[in-house]
Amino acid sequence: MPGLLRTIIFGAVPVLRGHTVCQRANVYTRPAKEKIGTVETLIGLGLFSMAILGPSGWILAHLEDYKKKE
Repeated sequence: MPGLLRTIIFGAVPVLRGHTVCQRANVYTRPAKEKIGTVETLIGLGLFSMAILGPSGWILAHLEDYKKKE
């Protein structure tokens, strides 16, 4: 009985899936059109750092406020 049940379930799986879509990514690599300068790099890294570290720093700075039960 378990063998028959397994055959029925796993035999129907390809039918239930239907046609599978095969996606291919078209990736083309080439040199950048213009170089990114030092200032732009520092601004970008600074903004990413603030986006990641800012909220956690805010929580740590106000940890005592969060501990108060009011």
